Amino acid sequence: MEIVSFFGVDRVITFMLLFARIGGLMVFFPFFGHNQIPITVKTAFSFFLTIFLFPAASAPNTEIYYLAVEILSEVMLGLCAGLLVTIVFAILQLAGEQISLVMGFSMASVLDPQTGITSPVMSNIINFLALMTFLAFDGHHMLLLFFANSLNHIPLGEFYPSANLVHYASKSMVNLFMFGFIMSFPILALSLLSDLIFGMLMKTMPQFNLLVVGYPIKITIGFAVLIAILAGMMELFKELMFRVINDMPSLFFN
Repeated sequence: MEIVSFFGVDRVITFMLLFARIGGLMVFFPFFGHNQIPITVKTAFSFFLTIFLFPAASAPNTEIYYLAVEILSEVMLGLCAGLLVTIVFAILQLAGEQISLVMGFSMASVLDPQTGITSPVMSNIINFLALMTFLAFDGHHMLLLFFANSLNHIPLGEFYPSANLVHYASKSMVNLFMFGFIMSFPILALSLLSDLIFGMLMKTMPQFNLLVVGYPIKITIGFAVLIAILAGMMELFKELMFRVINDMPSLFFN
């Protein structure tokens, strides 16, 4: 009888809502939602993490008839929080696409295992480095702490996007293009300068073969500049990620 009373309606609803909140972490967040991680592993990790956090969760004051709406609210929490983190990774994705374009690698597209879509090879390389940087400063642990602390500030099934959150997400989308251009600007500027020099050479030396000589030089310059600025790109990525993670409590914990 004690076991039956333990698995009462309130505890079952609490467990399902908490499982939905942790499931949002597994679906919408970088690294946790990686397509190369089997769905069985994600489900098992969500289940055990739900059991681990269950004592810290409080039973919601709701009826079972509204369970579907509250589960949708928990999924919305993971979607909104995951969007803010994903935008930071999208900045490097945009910078990598611009770098691939000026280096002549735009046609060299491969399948990105994290998003499941094809993207230029330079974007994949930069994204892999960003993911390793994210793991190096324990960004995945910070996200787990955010979800654990959310149980003390956001009751289960009662999340809704606030006006500040929508404004912050809109501003982050604008910053996506601005910081993406900033990261790729050194290579873009030197590529434009090399095109100007090659144009002057072709005017003064018509026998100059741009395809044979010019493009290998542009690729060499692009790789040299990329190696020089790569550490700065990862440092800027780290600062942006810390800013987003530090701002998330004030945006979600009203």
